[in-house]
Amino acid sequence: MRTAVETCMSRAGRLDLEGIDFDDFKAHPLPQDALRSLRYMHDVEHHTVCYLRDLLLTPAHQDPVITSFLSCWVFEEMWHGEAIGQVLEAHGERAGAARIAALRQGRRRREAVTTFSTIATSALSGGAFLALHMSWGAINEWTTQAGYARLSEAAGHPTLRDLLRRIMKQEGGHIDFYASEATRRLSSSASAQRLTRFGLKHLWRPVGSGVMPKREVSFLVGYLFGGEKGRQILERIDRRVDLLPGQQDLHLLTRAVARLSF
Repeated sequence: MRTAVETCMSRAGRLDLEGIDFDDFKAHPLPQDALRSLRYMHDVEHHTVCYLRDLLLTPAHQDPVITSFLSCWVFEEMWHGEAIGQVLEAHGERAGAARIAALRQGRRRREAVTTFSTIATSALSGGAFLALHMSWGAINEWTTQAGYARLSEAAGHPTLRDLLRRIMKQEGGHIDFYASEATRRLSSSASAQRLTRFGLKHLWRPVGSGVMPKREVSFLVGYLFGGEKGRQILERIDRRVDLLPGQQDLHLLTRAVARLSF
């Protein structure tokens, strides 16, 4: 039987865009709120390589299973960003390298602080950091996949729905790895459970919060997860977090969203 990382590696690849008609967005443009959401998703997907830079300064770089997965993960996330960029370009917006270079230029100072915090945390926690990293990754992927599903529904655009379905399928492979590794590492270590619980409770924020302006985070969360249906999705993800060993009753998603003003 294949391990989680072997399965991920065997399936990894550039996002399949065959049959996606990006010119359809010129004939049938997306609503402005959907476009605003895609700008956010484009920027966060392209920022994955910077997350990887920080992760490789932690004990993660010593584990060949994790580094094998991260190599596939960052490759696929880049192509997700590129595909979303083609949607933006079809609407006459800047995307890809030109947009990302300008954004990164303005984030250097904040990213330096993030990097130093990551180094300090990993140095103090040792191997338990890997359990936190895997748990954090699982939660981020759960929320990302749910966000794509909600955007697909809200936009009501058949071509976008097809594109996002393909992205979500690859995100599902990432979820399988993160969740299985988090469960395995948390199950074997009480100290890992304690560190992970502390880290998630005090430090976790919605995906992109450390990169995007707060107003954009608030908009995206409100647009995709507002209302009763959004609340139900957040509660469902919280129940998945409950299944991680030692992480019960954090109510992570619902509390994080409640702190944001829409």
